[in-house]
Amino acid sequence: MIPKVEWAVFLEVADNLHLIQGYEENEEFLRTMHLLLLEVEVMGGTLQCPESGHMFSISHRIPNMLLSEEETES
Repeated sequence: MIPKVEWAVFLEVADNLHLIQGYEENEEFLRTMHLLLLEVEVMGGTLQCPESGHMFSISHRIPNMLLSEEETES
């Protein structure tokens, strides 16, 4: 479960996804968002940083957000 939602980021993502108009009143959409935010756990996969494009792996629900030494050198 997500302990805290960064609402500014959430709204930015929602805007980038071009959500349907009137989603605030759409019961089916709101139920789906509830499911995604509170009941879905990502067991494995990747996250991509929107600024750098760097891919971070997720393993057993834990994202590895650490960079290697080569990646931190400028």
